[in-house]
Amino acid sequence: MTLEQLVEQIKIKKAVLCVGLDTDLDKIPRHLLEDEDPIFAFNKAIIDATHQYAVAYKPNTAFYEAYGLKGWESLEKTINYLNSEYPECFTIADAKRGDIGNTSSRYARAFFEDLGFDSVTVAPYMGKDSVEPFLAFAEKFTIMLALTSNPGAFDFQTQKIEAEELYKRVLKISKTWEHSERLMYVVGATKAEYLAEIRQIIPEAFLLVPGVGAQGGSVDEVFKYGATPDAGLLINSSRGILYASNQKDFAEAAAAEAQKLQSQMAAHIEKLG
Repeated sequence: MTLEQLVEQIKIKKAVLCVGLDTDLDKIPRHLLEDEDPIFAFNKAIIDATHQYAVAYKPNTAFYEAYGLKGWESLEKTINYLNSEYPECFTIADAKRGDIGNTSSRYARAFFEDLGFDSVTVAPYMGKDSVEPFLAFAEKFTIMLALTSNPGAFDFQTQKIEAEELYKRVLKISKTWEHSERLMYVVGATKAEYLAEIRQIIPEAFLLVPGVGAQGGSVDEVFKYGATPDAGLLINSSRGILYASNQKDFAEAAAAEAQKLQSQMAAHIEKLG
């Protein structure tokens, strides 16, 4: 998917909603456990129920790797289903990889070529050696952790080096890397007040914004400080949609929660024109 296609979907659906597929067997409805592949059965139902409100889906790979080979097979089924049935949706492998050189290249091949994701999240702590191998893949996007939504973000990310916060230095340096035009960035919704300053550094880049819903982030605040003329946002919700119900109506409940978020987003997108 190109950026132009993503922006077109945002206009069509009047949404920047990304549904995080953090599927936990301990939380899904009990009747699904009788299925041959309960993780995929759950994901498929969620996707079918929410696709009209969402422009992106983000499986967190840890929730699949935790179940070994069967979990990885469920992830593969999920991305194949998205790519075949809903190719208009942007896909994100939330893997947070952060190694260097050939190792990063192998990770990139695994998610971009083997599984067919549009993008993957990466950690930049080891510098450009850990990110540029992902950026080498044309028509794919690398979503780099910038300022995250967890409390521990203050341990390092906001610490100052020569009067400048570390996350700002990371953003500025990342713009100098080869194929940096293929970068997107993770900025937590719980850090919405930082978005205005972040936009001064990366005024046009897409931001993946987790933390809305269960973590307390605000759609209104994210749009106020982070939106670009093309929206420039993917706002993620996971638990609030996935586990809106643990009964047989779970898909309908998920759709209702997704629609609520989409309605909030639509008002802001209409203002953007």
